[in-house]
Amino acid sequence: MTVRETTGGFVTVAHVSDVAPGTVRVVEIEGRSLCLGLTADGEWGAIDNICTHDGGTLGEGELDDNAVECPRHGGRFDLFTGRVLALPPVRPVHAYRAIVDGDEVRVSAEPIT
Repeated sequence: MTVRETTGGFVTVAHVSDVAPGTVRVVEIEGRSLCLGLTADGEWGAIDNICTHDGGTLGEGELDDNAVECPRHGGRFDLFTGRVLALPPVRPVHAYRAIVDGDEVRVSAEPIT
C-alpha cells in the first residue's frame, strides 16, 4: 500500500483487511519501522518495531491480548503504551496512536510515549 500523509498528523499505513484480529505486522511511517497490531477485541495499536533487548523485529512476533512478544527471546511489550511486560528487555519502546477511518488504518507520526 502507498503510505500517504493525512490531516491531523496521522499517516495511512494499512487497510483494515491487511491485519487479522489478534496479529501484528510491520509498517513504515516517515522512515521509521513500526509494529501495527489489532487485538482480538478490535483495538488498534502501534509501537516501535525494534525490541530494546536484542533488536528483534516485534512486527514478526505474536500478539497475546495487548502484549506483543518478540520472536527472539520472548520479551513482551504493551501494544498501547510500549512499556515492558516481560523480560529480558528493560527499556520500553515508543507507542503511537492508531485510528481507523473507513477502510484505512492511520497512525500518528508522533509517539504518545
